[in-house]
Amino acid sequence: MKLSIAQSTDLCRLLADPSRLRLLLLLESHDLSVAELTEVTGLAQSRISTHLARLKRAGLVQAQRTGGAALYGLAAADGRAAELWTVMRSQIDDAQGRLDRERAEEVIRARKSGQTWAESVAGRMELHYSPGRTWEAAAHALIGLLDLGDVLDIASGDGVLAELIAERARSTVCVDISAKVLAAARKRLRDASNVAFCQADMRALPFARGSFDHVFLMHALTYAADPRAVIAEAVPLLRGGGRIVIATINAHRHEEARDAYDHVNLGVGPDALGKWLKSCGARVEMCRITSREPRPPYFEVVTALARAE
Repeated sequence: MKLSIAQSTDLCRLLADPSRLRLLLLLESHDLSVAELTEVTGLAQSRISTHLARLKRAGLVQAQRTGGAALYGLAAADGRAAELWTVMRSQIDDAQGRLDRERAEEVIRARKSGQTWAESVAGRMELHYSPGRTWEAAAHALIGLLDLGDVLDIASGDGVLAELIAERARSTVCVDISAKVLAAARKRLRDASNVAFCQADMRALPFARGSFDHVFLMHALTYAADPRAVIAEAVPLLRGGGRIVIATINAHRHEEARDAYDHVNLGVGPDALGKWLKSCGARVEMCRITSREPRPPYFEVVTALARAE
């Protein structure tokens, strides 16, 4: 059967992804579980599962259950995808592929040594799924340690943060410039009696000085043409001893990401952010890169905590 242009394009796209090619190269030598593939490649488990699902639909990969775990291996396929993969495979000689195979052999040996689940993923546990073990669950557990007082959530979006902290705050005000986004926040938080909503520009906040114990700027600064002005607007709203909490993307050069997410700037570095906070009279307690994404373009997150004098 001949292929249409659309079918040909889909087939090429299937095998144009480097992560899927890594998986195919690995599975030609070993049958591996999703957790083991995560350990070998360093890719996120959800990403591997998505790739495997696509490869399985294309008839390139098959799964079999062994001892309660699903092991994936190459399928004995004879379709168009298999034909293209056979041609490509004959030309591939890649250093990353060789390194992956060496790691896979170590994983196989570990599997045979009778390690516990925790021992098998030690050092990379955050990449592996375990029932109930999520960042969301951890956040809900830790939030109970806080007593937040009166909170201002600037550029609050649809209320995800407010939903998390409302029970630990005396009051929470969600501020966003978008009426549509605030409507979604009202719906999310309709049962929270201590949450209020305000449509306003974060460059001109309609609150009196010293009104809040905590001010949050969570991924808001990328939407400001002048992030320093936003900080200068926010810090005076704190009571003495109150804290401002900021999370933002570190300075980068990826203009395509800025445009895709309607960002106004290319992030803020920790040095600049710390200086801006100090210039507004805040005492900086922490200002540094706190996380780095595991895949390209490896965006970094800067977190800052500062206290009003």
